[in-house]
Amino acid sequence: MMQKYTAAHWGAYEIHGVGDATRLKPLPRDPHPSTIGEGWLDAVRDTNTRIARPAVREGWLKHRDRARSGDAAFVEVPWDEALDLAGDALKSVIETYGNQAIYAGSYGWSAAGRFHHAQSQMRRFLNTIGGFTGSVNTYSYAGAEVLWPHIVGQSNMYFQNDMTSWPVVAEQCDLFVAFGGIAKRAAQVTSAGTTAHETQVWLDRAVARGCRVVNISPLGTDTETQTRAEWMAPRPGTDCALILALAFEVFRNGHANSDFLNRCTTGAQRFEDYVKGSDGIPKTPEWAAQICDVPAQDIRDLAHRMGTSKTMINMAWSMQRAEGGEITIWGGLCLACVLGQIGLPGTGFGYGYGSTESVGRPHKVYNWPSVPQGQNPVQDYIPVARVTDMLESPGGSYSYNGQARTYPDAKLVWWSGGNPFHHHQDLIRLDKAWRSPQTVVVMDHSWTATARRADIVLPTTSALERDDIMINRLETAMLYMSSAVSPYGQSRDDYDIFSDLSLRFGTQAAFSEGRSAEEWQHTLWQACQTAGSSQGIELPDWTSFKTQGLFDFSGTGRRQIQMEAFRKDPDTHRRATHSGRIEMESATVAAMQLDDCPASPEWRMPVESLCDAAQGQFHLLSGQPDTRLHSQNDTGGPSKRSKSQGREVCTVHPDAATAHGVVNGDTVKVFNDRGACLAGVRISAHMRPDCISLPTGAWLDLREVDGEVMCVHGNPNVLTRDVGSTQLSQGNIAHSALVRMVKWDGELPEIRVHSLPRFVSAT
Repeated sequence: MMQKYTAAHWGAYEIHGVGDATRLKPLPRDPHPSTIGEGWLDAVRDTNTRIARPAVREGWLKHRDRARSGDAAFVEVPWDEALDLAGDALKSVIETYGNQAIYAGSYGWSAAGRFHHAQSQMRRFLNTIGGFTGSVNTYSYAGAEVLWPHIVGQSNMYFQNDMTSWPVVAEQCDLFVAFGGIAKRAAQVTSAGTTAHETQVWLDRAVARGCRVVNISPLGTDTETQTRAEWMAPRPGTDCALILALAFEVFRNGHANSDFLNRCTTGAQRFEDYVKGSDGIPKTPEWAAQICDVPAQDIRDLAHRMGTSKTMINMAWSMQRAEGGEITIWGGLCLACVLGQIGLPGTGFGYGYGSTESVGRPHKVYNWPSVPQGQNPVQDYIPVARVTDMLESPGGSYSYNGQARTYPDAKLVWWSGGNPFHHHQDLIRLDKAWRSPQTVVVMDHSWTATARRADIVLPTTSALERDDIMINRLETAMLYMSSAVSPYGQSRDDYDIFSDLSLRFGTQAAFSEGRSAEEWQHTLWQACQTAGSSQGIELPDWTSFKTQGLFDFSGTGRRQIQMEAFRKDPDTHRRATHSGRIEMESATVAAMQLDDCPASPEWRMPVESLCDAAQGQFHLLSGQPDTRLHSQNDTGGPSKRSKSQGREVCTVHPDAATAHGVVNGDTVKVFNDRGACLAGVRISAHMRPDCISLPTGAWLDLREVDGEVMCVHGNPNVLTRDVGSTQLSQGNIAHSALVRMVKWDGELPEIRVHSLPRFVSAT
């Protein structure tokens, strides 16, 4: 029997069995299959959360009200009626306000398939009817996306693609300094899918050879046990101060590489002057120890080892998801420049090793085609993490990347394949602002917190219910993704939904070009064949590929050393920056005159920090869990089994548990001035005593309990701050929040978000 395959951002799988007997098995080549994938089928089969039929919120259908909430009642309607309502809402906004009044979002890694990519399909359709206001950058690394072009002359994507290959790191690196840690938990995922999880394999090889790993994180669990990492646990948000003190010691010890600084950087003298005290404060280990709560001698010892070892400094993505996050990762790059090992085998600077599986992969980067989206006639956009600001303040001004910009007036929100009521910050504030638009349309396969706050809900198929192609620029194989199970209820592919909508606008010819989904995939494959031939790969014909299911070209590896050519000859291989060098001081950023982002890395005290916290406050850590990707698969087995009485679990130190009278399995209320949530308790000594770790991704379930609005399911983003990291990128600062905790002795509210919403008749 022909073997069938499918793929997701958390891995690739063989499909075995049919119907109720269907199961997914990770590819044999995968040394560390994802835990997330174990809950994929469970989530898709969960009839308590799947959207079976098109639905319209009762209040909007009858009165066009805007009373969107997680408890709204819905009326199920036929597809034609739902599409007529959605089409009419679009036409009304376009005719009255123009296309710029449509805000369209599609964020959340909905599917790994190249054709059934929610964002591509949505943008293609909207561009055929006059365009929309969209967003730029990501919640994951907005700071890096805006910063790197100014200081290294590359986009974030190409900068990460050029990271030194893992085999070179494993063979050459003696000291791997991991700001934010490096763990399999985050490396489970790769945008566009992966056939193997190898990050821990390469790190294990490095450790077996003698490389020492230093985990700089408030969580000791941010490296795997077998890595045998040393652990330095500064206060969250103080890493920049630690970096400056390390640089001070490298200069003081005479370990600074003046040749590299002179040839390959600009602004090195300003950086050196600053760390030595040009502002009157030398950034000594003693100075940093008071800020970071790390012994000064430990800082001195690490600096000495860094200056006398073959050292890689790696910054996890999480480092810039904090107040002033751009400055922190810039500081890490400057420290690597001072050491002067950039461009040498296995050393230098890394951004994103372990944050996703793809960084450092020893594979050639290929350029493959994707679904053409057309041109958006609307030029306006917002930074992706500024949704609430846009909804609250239409016409309001803000700064972004040196530009003075104005928020659009969004009258209609169209969301496809994502869940902003998971990944946004200060969700109670967003919940109120979400009632501003005239209409909200959501396309999804499940009743997420966002779908429950829509006016029109259009049920889509999940990735397991359709055929597609897995194509990844940093992957050594392509998969034909066969449908594993039948579509649920009346769910339809995004492409079919938009094709029907385009009929209502007279744009079907432009949208579909007369092709079915199967014909589009065939066309994409033909384009891949052409692209492959130009890059030395001969792909099989379409029929053979579908039959074969998996096409492997794993012989095409590479041994990349980041900036090797630049280091050897910085004049011939100039960086695409203002100076042509790595910018430790940026004239471009200086010209922006931003009061929260200096022209060179400097220490700035965060607004919310343990440095000046009140008694009883904790720093909230809200990283990714092992059991789901963002909020995806929250209803899967691994995610449900990881919870306590149905609620997400927060991890606390034994000292904190004792002080608050809680034990394993208790429930606590975690709260601050922005909101509150209920969470189970797990006790662990592998963390700072003044921190609470509450993973992100539990579906938001807001409820008023004793007069207080809280998430009874444990979503930490009711607690996080919704403020831009700096005016440079306006990225999110999920990791800059203080909270309090008390034991919950009251009755535990029912979790409703994992059950269907209320349905009523239209009459």
